[in-house]
Amino acid sequence: MKQLLNTLFVTSEDIYLSLDGENVVANRSGTAVARYPLHTLQSIVSFAYSGASPALMGACVRRNIGLAFCQPNGRFLARVSGTEHGNILLRRMQYRAADDPHESCRIARSMIFGKIYNARWSVERTRRDHPMRIDEQRFANVSAQLQAALPQIAAASSLDMLRGLEGSAAAAYFNVIDDMILQGKDTFFFHERSRRPPMDAFNALLSFAYSLLAHDCASALESVGLDAYAGYLHRDRPGRESLALDLMEELRPCFADRFVLTLINNRTVKPADFNVQENGAVFLADNARKAFLQKWQERKKEAITHPFLAEKMPWGMVPYVQSLLLARYLRDDLEDYPPFLWK
Repeated sequence: MKQLLNTLFVTSEDIYLSLDGENVVANRSGTAVARYPLHTLQSIVSFAYSGASPALMGACVRRNIGLAFCQPNGRFLARVSGTEHGNILLRRMQYRAADDPHESCRIARSMIFGKIYNARWSVERTRRDHPMRIDEQRFANVSAQLQAALPQIAAASSLDMLRGLEGSAAAAYFNVIDDMILQGKDTFFFHERSRRPPMDAFNALLSFAYSLLAHDCASALESVGLDAYAGYLHRDRPGRESLALDLMEELRPCFADRFVLTLINNRTVKPADFNVQENGAVFLADNARKAFLQKWQERKKEAITHPFLAEKMPWGMVPYVQSLLLARYLRDDLEDYPPFLWK
């Protein structure tokens, strides 16, 4: 359990939440292991199977404390909230911002700034860890190009300008992705991004990781009361969780890309883990997909220090914290949305 931004995160799967006077009580096997005063909380996010008592749910409604339930793997299940701070008020603010091109650009600008910042540090991480196995000067040039793009992104005045800057910076970053693959080059290589369907093993891994990250971001947004379908950089499209795609941008290089590279470079995935279809499409085999999911969940449990809060937390909590920060910005509690800046 961890309290961040006036939100209680219940990350232990065997915790049952109950009410005792003016306190929420965390119980394990019938024994109280922690308690938190309700007046200090704005919301509770539980990843536990056990759930919460009806009395606590009622108390949260009366006190306008958001209460969200997710599966331990992060899948959003349901949310209870009171009237004053319920979804409708926050979502109205979200929709107004999405309808304003200037405000949409301002939020998207922060997210893309985070993406390119994190892409640069992914390049720098490989420069630091494997200087003898790469073209160090080539990596240095790409790092400098990404660094030079950051002030331009911060100054972008329209979504079209922002997309152009993001596209150029992303192209530079992907130009060295293949050089970050240090093992099994006969099977694992990157020539270009292919999606529906992926046409090589690396793209198959990347697409699967991106789909999981988008799912985690959508669950996080719903848990804090935001609409995962109403985005800023990614505009409205039926069936597309546009805000989840926005939120995941800053986490692609530092979480999804690095995760896939680690699986390959540590020889966790092998050529036999893939099925090649008649049309050339490449997909993970069933057993390999299960192993991928297990490693993904393990990675989400690894601890990092959040750069804005300066607090330690599991990687898997980062989308929830970023969602909370976005909600706070939309409510005018923050001057700007602070992207996740990894290093």
